[in-house]
Amino acid sequence: MINSPYQIYQQSSVQTANGEKLTIMLYEGAIRFTKIAIEAVQGRKYEVANNNFIKAQAIINELIASLNFDYPISNDLLRIYEYMLHCLIQSNVRKDAEMAEEVISHLQSLLEAWKQLSNGGAGRSQSAADTV
Repeated sequence: MINSPYQIYQQSSVQTANGEKLTIMLYEGAIRFTKIAIEAVQGRKYEVANNNFIKAQAIINELIASLNFDYPISNDLLRIYEYMLHCLIQSNVRKDAEMAEEVISHLQSLLEAWKQLSNGGAGRSQSAADTV
């Protein structure tokens, strides 16, 4: 149940966002949860790390589920997402932040690409947003 005004605002933001904005929000969430997991590993708070690794993995799985394979780039994104999932799982199992830090680097690069696409794409067709 949603109680706070912030939670209501957050839910409204997600429900009214377009495909590009949702993708950006997913990347930001995955980055946030991975950073929390890394900090938790470093602080030996393994339950917190596990929970946040799982959240980041769920977001990446959502990104995979949203791929539109009518576009060739989707196959490349799938391989990147699968690699990031592998790294997050290994970081979680080994309680080692190194591979998770690599995931953040990849996520940040993809986030920047989507932001550029979102900002510069006013005159293009909607089909690129369907690629996720």
